[in-house]
Amino acid sequence: MSVESTSVTVSLGERSYDIEIGSGILADSGRRFRGWLQSRSGSVPASPTALIVTDAHVGPLYAATVAASLSADGWTCQTIELPAGETSKSLEVVAQVYDRLIAMQADRRTVIVAVGGGVMGDLAGFVAASWVRGVPFIQAPTTLLAAVDSSVGGKTGVNHPRAKNMIGAFYQPWGVAIDLDAFQTLPEREYRAGLAEVVKYGVILDENFFAELEAGVERIQAREPAMLQRIVAASCQFKADVVEQDEFERTGLRAMLNYGHTFAHAFETLCGYGTLLHGEAVSIGMLYASRLAERRGLIDADVTRRQRLLLERLGMPISLPAGVDLSNEAILGRMRLDKKTVAGSLRFILPTKLGRVETFTDVPESDVCAVLDEMRPR
Repeated sequence: MSVESTSVTVSLGERSYDIEIGSGILADSGRRFRGWLQSRSGSVPASPTALIVTDAHVGPLYAATVAASLSADGWTCQTIELPAGETSKSLEVVAQVYDRLIAMQADRRTVIVAVGGGVMGDLAGFVAASWVRGVPFIQAPTTLLAAVDSSVGGKTGVNHPRAKNMIGAFYQPWGVAIDLDAFQTLPEREYRAGLAEVVKYGVILDENFFAELEAGVERIQAREPAMLQRIVAASCQFKADVVEQDEFERTGLRAMLNYGHTFAHAFETLCGYGTLLHGEAVSIGMLYASRLAERRGLIDADVTRRQRLLLERLGMPISLPAGVDLSNEAILGRMRLDKKTVAGSLRFILPTKLGRVETFTDVPESDVCAVLDEMRPR
């Protein structure tokens, strides 16, 4: 069953853009992308030029659909396929994309189109932000995780070998095309990983949405198109509302989107990129953060219990894999390298009730260690 498209607007003045969500969106890329360019720049070449950045898994499935639509609409289009996985988020791979742009004589009107998951979106966005100091950029996320999180809001970047997402730029896309059909082909693990970020929005912003997720677990597990459209559109709207108020993370409001991520990024890095999917690490990290909030007297145990139960019902991990033995000092060391650290103090986003979080910079490391010890895999 397909659903008609709906849209969410990220209102940022002259840099505003639309997020289109529906079935079969990518097959109409040429006309849709041309419209976004027209509304943003006022004029579009008869034959716009684009470089599609994708990976070897997604390329044959969806990048080919985008390329065919662009060509049919008169675009001049090339595609670069990169290795799938987190290891592609590196400066070495960025240099490969620069090489392709040089070979195709790309200029400031060349459009960079990311087709794939969050890795491709983050990488291509960083290329778009830095190539001749900024070119048009369009996101076509094909994973649930990317659709509800990284494709919206303009955070781009790559990893340093010692820390995740430390190199990057704020650079908004000119449009986001979310084709719900792509989620039907996701492996079960990839699909579930995206649900962690959906649950996150309920914890940090809207208790009613959290309850809606609790009531809709079966429909979500069945990937029912109408339910998918509902949770994706709601998640994008939540993120758009925050980004509009704190685009560059200067007031602290946008920091709430990092709930669970201080733990998650440390786990991802120390386990080795790819051992834990980002959404899996976030699922685990949210429960660590909730237990830390409990220990600090901010919430009662029921808030953590409801998160744990919902994540379990959605098939998400709630603890580190068995056999993973990370020392407290190693975890704290990675946390200190996190870009959310301020003046050497760890910064945690912690719930004060379901649907509300606050930022705390006064959490003793002894409390963090106590939670790490308590939740250590046995």
